[in-house]
Amino acid sequence: MQITINDLIDFTRGAAFLGTGGGGDPYVGRLLLKQEMENGRTINIIPLEQVADEAQVVPIAAIGAPSVMLERAPKIEALEKALSVLEEKLGRKADALTCIESGGINATLPLILAARTGLPIVDADGMGRAFPELQMVTFNIYGLKASPFVMTNDRCEAVTFDVESNHFAEQLARSTVMAMAGAAHLAIYPMSGRQLKQAGVPGTLSLALDIGRAIAAARRGRADPVQGLLDFLSGMTEPRHAVVLAEGKVVDISRETRDGFNFGRVQVQPFGDAGALPAEIVFRNEYLTVKQGAEFLAMVPDLVCVLDAETAEPITTETLKYGARVKVVGVSVPPVMRTGAALATFGPRAFGIDSDYRPLEGLVPG
Repeated sequence: MQITINDLIDFTRGAAFLGTGGGGDPYVGRLLLKQEMENGRTINIIPLEQVADEAQVVPIAAIGAPSVMLERAPKIEALEKALSVLEEKLGRKADALTCIESGGINATLPLILAARTGLPIVDADGMGRAFPELQMVTFNIYGLKASPFVMTNDRCEAVTFDVESNHFAEQLARSTVMAMAGAAHLAIYPMSGRQLKQAGVPGTLSLALDIGRAIAAARRGRADPVQGLLDFLSGMTEPRHAVVLAEGKVVDISRETRDGFNFGRVQVQPFGDAGALPAEIVFRNEYLTVKQGAEFLAMVPDLVCVLDAETAEPITTETLKYGARVKVVGVSVPPVMRTGAALATFGPRAFGIDSDYRPLEGLVPG
């Protein structure tokens, strides 16, 4: 897989879609990645199966409230510092990088660091989307440890953590990111190539690029870009159930930043039917559930994505505005994200939602 400067808009559009409203604004990541490419640096993206079993692989990410990261762009030198401190702790150099999540800005930061260091980056991640907490990854489900991990602020000051529990790692990291003014950089979940092959979600970077390209192709053909996206997802080698859950105008939105997260609710009123019940979306960094009245239309870990109704451009939770005309799309996740262990880690009840998980295709058959 190759990503060129000409691919960046499509790639970051797809990453924003997989970010389900969170993961940080990929526009900032696109600008940083473009700068690296314009300086002559290249990115070597390798498929998961090509990673040597003995390779030392390090996932890279930013952590914090997306609204904060809108104002404070990640610093590449701080990413380099996080990696070098972790390498010193491990007693060996990294052989490859990967993403902890393929959504939002966290789909671009590992690529930027790969361009800086010359390390290959693996086409995989630990979510196939974005989630707000560090233990909400397939790496955790397969028993891998977040520790040791390193956090750095934009002054390149580093904190190293070495704890047993991945839940405790999240708690410590969240309190530390608040001390670091709401946003920080991470090198975390160090693992072998063999472990990544077992625990990673493959092909997620290439999926982001393909999603962006599908939307762009529909626009060029003057077709409905949302329908073009749905057709692409349902026609994949491993098809995804993809449906429009709601469409209309944003008539109410509330958000607040606390405890290192963005919390909020959105109401979407159907076009031309003021008496109809609005669809209500709940988010914590990422869009989590969609309901109409008392009925769920979709729930985490299935993807809930808010798109511009005309262009299918994904809209993040921190940039969604009152009056926006949107389509809300639901997309099923792969089976690895629906196991009992997975749902205990990032299903509805893991977010305090009082409901057992119900698959998207059972809620809205399409």
